[in-house]
Amino acid sequence: MATSTGEQVIAIEEHYWDPEMTAHVSVADQGGSDKMRAKLEDLFDERIAEMDATGIDIQVLSHGAPSTQRLDPASAAEITRATNDRLGDIVAQRPDRFAAFANLPTPDPDACADELARCVNELGFKGAMVHGLTHGVFFDNERFWPVYKRAQELDVPLYMHPAVPNRTVVETYYEPYTKDYPAILNAGWGFTVETATQGIRIVLSGVLDKYPDTKIILGHLGEGLPFLLWRIDHALSRPGNKPLSFRDVFSRNFYITTSGNFSDPALMCSIAEMGTDHILFSVDWPFVPNAPGMDWIECLHLNGEDKAKILNGNAKRLLKL
Repeated sequence: MATSTGEQVIAIEEHYWDPEMTAHVSVADQGGSDKMRAKLEDLFDERIAEMDATGIDIQVLSHGAPSTQRLDPASAAEITRATNDRLGDIVAQRPDRFAAFANLPTPDPDACADELARCVNELGFKGAMVHGLTHGVFFDNERFWPVYKRAQELDVPLYMHPAVPNRTVVETYYEPYTKDYPAILNAGWGFTVETATQGIRIVLSGVLDKYPDTKIILGHLGEGLPFLLWRIDHALSRPGNKPLSFRDVFSRNFYITTSGNFSDPALMCSIAEMGTDHILFSVDWPFVPNAPGMDWIECLHLNGEDKAKILNGNAKRLLKL
């Protein structure tokens, strides 16, 4: 399996649901239709058939939002460990088709770094994914800095994924449009604002100065940040701001993926700002079908070397696949 150019295809933001984990999360937080739930919970038959039909060789599996970020602090570590063990079993059954990002028990910050290390060292996971805020707290908070330290030591990335904004944000920013346009809370706008804000906060927090080899991944072509890099950097360099080269830190530490944003102009902007070495292919399955992503990447006017980096080379290097 490969593209028409013969390149292997590795898609790195492809979701699943663990029914035993989602049983601990409210129905309102879970969202999604019954058909979508069935796709998320099908780890082999339909999933692999759709991969085969479109030419995707490997999916890096990650739990769909909000994952473990909504768990109760008292039980988060135990539930997360069991969820990761089941994900490890899934990958072990088809290591030729799957790899995985760990879930982290962020409601119990003290358990996070050790769970990341266990998943990497014992289960062979390729990093971790965090979905939005944890009970109102962004992941740049110092309680989570040991995770950045451990990720640097393990040389694995941390993937910042969206989740639905907090209720107060929804009420202030998105009402009264959520009834007629519910997608404004997710991929229509809310996801972008939430995750771009997280990316900016990570840079401003100084955690990447303390752990400068930590690698952060953002999906959806960087949640708009590559387009805004010059403006953000210029604004933050004005008098009155603490000295910081936002653009340099972002371009050094952040990687972005194509998940659910198959736009030629957006990709060209991202390449111009970040270079192809920091861009990786992903689809965002099943929330986005495989075919549009594969059709788009096939038709991109990129040279063979750059296309190969995006399709597989950067993933092999960053995730050690």
